Amino acid sequence: MKDSIFIYSPLYQSYKFHQMHPFTQLRVEVTLDLLKSLDAIQEEEIVYPRVASDQELLLIHDQKYIEAVKLAGEGKLRQEEALGYGLGTEDTPIFPNMHEASALLVGGTLTAVDYVMTGKTKHALNLGGGLHHGFRGKASGFCIYNDSAVAIKYIQEKYGARVLYVDTDAHHGDGVQWAFYDDPNVCTLSIHETGRYLFPGTGNISERGQGKGYGFSFNIPLDAFTEDDSWLNAYRQSLEEIAEFFQPDVIITQNGADAHYFDPLTHLCATIKIYQEIPKLAHEIAHKYTNGRWIAVGGGGYDIWRVVPRAWALIWLEMKNIQVSGSLPKEWVDRWQKKATVPLIPKWEDPSPLYPPIPRKQEIEEKNLNTLNKVLHFIRENKPKRNRTNANESY
Repeated sequence: MKDSIFIYSPLYQSYKFHQMHPFTQLRVEVTLDLLKSLDAIQEEEIVYPRVASDQELLLIHDQKYIEAVKLAGEGKLRQEEALGYGLGTEDTPIFPNMHEASALLVGGTLTAVDYVMTGKTKHALNLGGGLHHGFRGKASGFCIYNDSAVAIKYIQEKYGARVLYVDTDAHHGDGVQWAFYDDPNVCTLSIHETGRYLFPGTGNISERGQGKGYGFSFNIPLDAFTEDDSWLNAYRQSLEEIAEFFQPDVIITQNGADAHYFDPLTHLCATIKIYQEIPKLAHEIAHKYTNGRWIAVGGGGYDIWRVVPRAWALIWLEMKNIQVSGSLPKEWVDRWQKKATVPLIPKWEDPSPLYPPIPRKQEIEEKNLNTLNKVLHFIRENKPKRNRTNANESY
């Protein structure tokens, strides 16, 4: 049994809106090349994704929406109808064969699920996934189909397992949250920049689920300009307590890399330090509660040269228990500098000094701590009683 697998196909590059669009799957190729340059991944650890079937997409998405995506990719969907489905917008433009490209990304995450849930591997990484803004009948925020939501429903129906979904993208994981808002067998945690300043504008601490799902949805909206220590404090404390009460059978982590201070679309001020710690704690949680079952996907991240490859490579390196520091491989830096639009940083660590001191640093940290404490208080006061005898015996 392999301890970890990396899901990838060159066809991931077909999920491409246009040349100037900030969302590009080139990030996955550059990350994989970095791992190869480090001799940190073997060819037999790279697994080709399958394409998600319409039946699998229907676990989350409406039939009419899937048909609209197909027609749009063939240039046969009228503009006014397309806009009703969130297609053809500035964020989510129409491109040729968009259904096929999107279904492949979903299939990549489903491939990861099957490998992990059947015991072929402990950990699986699909950086082409993490499209957390997709809704049942509408595209949103660069996301056409929601691979994580489809994967969670697939896990429930095929394997009967309880899923903890952890989203550390700077944008709220709205599509996944709403898909399982009334489901007590899926627990979602999203740590993101407050929606006061950033798309999609949701993810308040008051969004806690509804009906039987009340108390299984958690949000920690962080203030703009949040730095490493405050970010990591919120992450560690919330994830440790949520995992302890929920006792998941499998963990899925969405690993957007857009909380970094270089990111052009967000307002957080984290460094590469948080991307060293995010997978480390996820790894610990997986081995403590799920017998190691951990599926990781990609997400946002729009500084595709200096931030995303390093941040995403660190997920795989954590899965493989490989430690790195110091300089990046010179051949990798030289190879991609020819294409990069900014000077590449030739080391894992960020440059220092990073930026002028944040004037509101103490105020920001106090606001974040107050938000975290409200979430932790709610967890402690409303701890669900988990009866493990009701769980699938195999987990």
